[in-house]
Amino acid sequence: MPKNYYLLFLLLLTAFTTQAQKKITTPGYPVIINRDTLFTFYTGQGLFEPAERAGIVTKRIEALVNRIDFNPDSLTLKNDTSVSVISYSSQIILAVNNKDASFSELNRPQLAAAYLDILKKKLGNYFSNSSTKQVVINILEAVAVIILLIALIWALNKGSRWVKLKVLRAWETRMDKLAAQGAPVVYAKRLLPLITSLLRIVRVVLIIFLVYLALPVLFFIFPSSKPIAVQLLSYVVNPFKSILLALLHYIPNLLTITVIYIVTRYIVKLVKFIASEIALGAITINGFYAEWAMPTYNIIRVLLFAFMFVVIFPYLPGSDSKIFQGVTVFLGVLFSLGSSSAISNMVSGIVLTYMRPYKIGDVIKVGDAMGAVVEKNLLVTRLRTIKNEDITIPNATILNGHTINYSTVAKTMGLILNTTVTIGYDVPWQTVHHLLISAAEATEGVLTEQKPFVLQTALNDFNVSYQVNAYTALSGQMASVYSRLHQHIQDKFNEAGVEIMSPHYTSLRDGNHIQIPENYVPADYKKPGFKVEGEQ
Repeated sequence: MPKNYYLLFLLLLTAFTTQAQKKITTPGYPVIINRDTLFTFYTGQGLFEPAERAGIVTKRIEALVNRIDFNPDSLTLKNDTSVSVISYSSQIILAVNNKDASFSELNRPQLAAAYLDILKKKLGNYFSNSSTKQVVINILEAVAVIILLIALIWALNKGSRWVKLKVLRAWETRMDKLAAQGAPVVYAKRLLPLITSLLRIVRVVLIIFLVYLALPVLFFIFPSSKPIAVQLLSYVVNPFKSILLALLHYIPNLLTITVIYIVTRYIVKLVKFIASEIALGAITINGFYAEWAMPTYNIIRVLLFAFMFVVIFPYLPGSDSKIFQGVTVFLGVLFSLGSSSAISNMVSGIVLTYMRPYKIGDVIKVGDAMGAVVEKNLLVTRLRTIKNEDITIPNATILNGHTINYSTVAKTMGLILNTTVTIGYDVPWQTVHHLLISAAEATEGVLTEQKPFVLQTALNDFNVSYQVNAYTALSGQMASVYSRLHQHIQDKFNEAGVEIMSPHYTSLRDGNHIQIPENYVPADYKKPGFKVEGEQ
C-alpha cells in the first residue's frame, strides 16, 4: 500500500508540473475592465482565437456596465454537458469550456462559478463605487454644455443686433446720398425689410445649428445615450462624407469634362474670329455673303455646344440613373410639344437668313405692316413704323407670305414712287404730262439723274387717270417725299388753272366756279352762266 500511495503522489506531481509548464508556455489574453484584470483566456472558443475572444468578452462587459439598469445579482450561470454559460437577462456574456479548465486547478463548473463570482464582485464594486460619482460628473458636464450654449446664443443675438444696426446706418447713408443725387429712393426703401428679414433668417439658422451641435455633446456625456449622439452626428457627418467621397471619385470625370469644354470653347472662338473677319470683309468667300457670317457663327456655336453636351453627358453624375434618364426624356417631350411653333419660327429664321429678303435698316412691307427693320433673330423680325410703332412679326409668318423690300435697289437703281391723278378730257394730255413732270422735278428727294415719267393708266367715263413716276434713293423717307410730291402737283396744276376733280369730273360745268384756290384764279375771271340751247 505505501508503494501505491507513492506512485499516486508521483502521478499528481507530474500532472501539476505539466499543467504549470503548459500555462507558462501558452500566452494568455486578459479581460480588463476599468484598468482591472478580471481573468485571462488561454484558449479560443468556437471560431474565435483567444485574443478575439478576450476582446469580444471585454466589449460585452463594458456594454453591460454602461447600462443604467445593470444589477450584478442578475448575472446567472448555466452548466451544460460541454460548456458553462454566464449570461445577463438572456444575453450571453461569456462561455467556459473544458480547455479553459485545463489551464487551472479547477474543473469547468468550478472555474465558471469562480468567473461568475469575480464578475459579481468586481462589477458590483465598480458600479456601486463609481456610478454616483460619475452621474454627478455627467450632470455637471451637461450643465456646463447648456450654459455654454446659452452664452453662445446670447452672443449671437447681440452680434446680430450689432450687424443689423450697422446695416441700417449704412443703408440710411446710402439712401441720403441717392436722394442728394436726385435718384429715386422709394425702391431702396422697399428693399430694407427684405434685408432685415434675411438677417433674421440667418440668425435663426445659426441658433438651430448651435443647438443641433450641442445635442450630440449632451447625449455623449451619458453612457446610455451615446448611441443617440452618434446617430445625430451621423446625420451631419455622413452626408458631408458622402459628398466628399463622391467629389473625390468624380475628379477624373470632371477633368474629362473640363478638357472637352476647353477644346469646344476654343473651337467656338476660332469660328467667331473667322466669322468676324468675313463680316468685316477681310476674308471673302465666293457665294458667301458677309451678312451670313454672324448668323452662321451662331448656328455653328449652338451645334458645337449641343455636340459638347452629348459628349459629356455620360460623364455627368447620375447620368446612368433611370430616374435621371426618365426626367431627361420627359423634359425632351415637353420641349418638343410646347415649342413646335418656336421651332417653326427658328427654322424660318434660318431660311430667311440665307434667302436674304431684307437686312437691318431696310424698309419692308409684310402684309399690312410696313416699317424699317430694327431687329431680326431666329424667332421674330421687328419693324418700326414712321409713327415709331414697333411691330413684331414671327418669322414663320414672313416665310409663308410675301415681303416687299423698298430698300434693296434704292441706292443703285432708285425706288420709283408713283401717285395717280384724274383730269378731265378737256385738258390736253401733253399739258398734264408737263405739269406732273414739273411737279416731280421740283420735289426734294427725287433723283434728278433719272427723269420722272407719266403713264396714262385708264380712260374713265369722265376723266383720264395719269400716273406720275419719280425715282428716289430715300426709301426710309417715302412718306415725306410723297407728301412733298403731292404739294407740288397741287401747286403746278393750280398755277396752270387746271382742276383736279378726283375721282370723277362732273359733266355739268355751266354756272359753277372753277375748282382752284382763289389766289390762283385770274383777276378777270368771270363765273360762266347757264347755257341752254334748243331748236328754233
